[in-house]
Amino acid sequence: MLEKLNAVDASLLLFFNHLNNPVFDFLMYWVSNKFIWIPWYAFLAFFIYKKYPHRYWSIFFFIAFMILLSDQLSSTILKNSVMRLRPCHDPLIASDVHLVYGYCGGMYGFVSSHASNAFALVTFLTFLFKRKFLNLQWILLSWAILVSFSRIYLGAHFPGDVICGATVGALIGVAAEKTFRYYESHLNHSTVKSSHHSHH
Repeated sequence: MLEKLNAVDASLLLFFNHLNNPVFDFLMYWVSNKFIWIPWYAFLAFFIYKKYPHRYWSIFFFIAFMILLSDQLSSTILKNSVMRLRPCHDPLIASDVHLVYGYCGGMYGFVSSHASNAFALVTFLTFLFKRKFLNLQWILLSWAILVSFSRIYLGAHFPGDVICGATVGALIGVAAEKTFRYYESHLNHSTVKSSHHSHH
């Protein structure tokens, strides 16, 4: 079963990786770069600040903690326990993988931390916004899919690494949002009470 899945994964990877052309190479290489998105994160931070001025710092803290958790779980724990080689390091297909500007990434690729972090953020914000700002939610989802796809295109991850990474991220996002709601409903009440007591 696993062999069959791996074979499907490898053929999908090569299909997407071989869509390469100079324009896609340039675009996907930059989509995959974490630093290119700093203005996007700045916009999101500003947007949350405008829409939730009183809850901004707690939202910001939860997002930072959640991304750290997602990143460590995917990059450090899962990659080093599963030890699945990235396509560009996999001796069975490495010679067929089209590398963009020689980029490959570390030895192991399961799961994709790009996909995990992006989907953690999108899931958290989707639950936070509920049915508001739907256009932004679609943009967020498209962004997460694009970043995740760029990892497959570049030959840095098998589709399976990305799908599992996105799932891990989404689960972390849901858990973080539930914890955030709990924190807001419980801890806020107790801080209000304790501050009343401390003033008397």
